[in-house]
Amino acid sequence: MTVTEKLSGYTTAARSAGRGVGAATLSSGVALVHAVGRLVDAAVARVLLSDARVTSAAEGERQLSAGAGTEDLADKVQRVVVLATPIVRIVARGAKFTRLPWAMLASSSVSVGIAVRTGVREIQVLSSLVAHRIEEATGEPADQQLVEKVAVDLYLHPKRALDLTDDRLRLVRLTRKWVLLGAFGRTTSKRAGKALAAAEKLDGSDLAARWNATRSSRPADS
Repeated sequence: MTVTEKLSGYTTAARSAGRGVGAATLSSGVALVHAVGRLVDAAVARVLLSDARVTSAAEGERQLSAGAGTEDLADKVQRVVVLATPIVRIVARGAKFTRLPWAMLASSSVSVGIAVRTGVREIQVLSSLVAHRIEEATGEPADQQLVEKVAVDLYLHPKRALDLTDDRLRLVRLTRKWVLLGAFGRTTSKRAGKALAAAEKLDGSDLAARWNATRSSRPADS
């Protein structure tokens, strides 16, 4: 399955998210969600191409604290920022935040950029730990789509049970978290720490078995 094919299923959800900011931003909202999907896909692919793995939540926390950069993903990060900035400004102006400083709107591209770079690094570290748990248990390379699915779901809801019967990525929710919360100065570091703690407890064999069952239950032409 190509990245384009994988992202096409999120268009309907993206349209729904876009209604909140008006019809004028609908196409931009769809493009933004697709850009976030491509960024996540590239970020996790780079993790899996490396032999290095995060082997514990504590190690993951240390790596995040060290503030390693994501320069190799700079073009995809910038694409997200370019698409997100006008949407953030429209949302802010239409949300009746009467006391919102205009300086915050003027710096929204900077805020979004920081949030996206931080968020994608959190996804990478989390993905590395998820891959380690799967590979350690199965003795085989982790499936990229499984790693992405588990990492994104844990990142969004660290305490929620993983549902692998639905293999879609929650890209609309991830986009909202990075773009809107980031633009207004809210960080994701605490939630990322909780996600790492949850990932450390994963049963890699169970994940792989459930994922294979989901895939095998699909129609042959899907």
